[in-house]
Amino acid sequence: MSAPYEGSCNCGAITATFASEPMAVRQCWCRKCQKASAGGPTTNALFATDTMDLRGAVKWSGYEADSGNTVEQGFCPECGTPIFGRNSARQGSWMVRLGFLDGDHDLFPDMAIWLDQAPAWARVPEGIETCATQPAPSPAKS
Repeated sequence: MSAPYEGSCNCGAITATFASEPMAVRQCWCRKCQKASAGGPTTNALFATDTMDLRGAVKWSGYEADSGNTVEQGFCPECGTPIFGRNSARQGSWMVRLGFLDGDHDLFPDMAIWLDQAPAWARVPEGIETCATQPAPSPAKS
């Protein structure tokens, strides 16, 4: 499956269409993501916000991450489904939780980050790039 991707929360109050392929797909093992995912990593696709059509009102909650960036988590205020993450260092893009995407897709992590905070039992898919913390943001495209 390729773009466009459709997504929805558990109750259907929030839906979205993503017109482009993601810029990256990452598995995040930071402690905050482990708390958000009940102990494992979050797996997220980075989409440009200008290619998203969002329907419904997302509830946002923010904090300062270990990187020093402001991170906000977006979820459905009706059913609580985790949907998005956005980071002050990555303006113009949001991380979309892969579980929000509907149907079968072939999106697979290309990198695992914050491995210095991963539990001893953590498993990272073979062959993907790894980073002890968080890589620097990619240069802006002109």
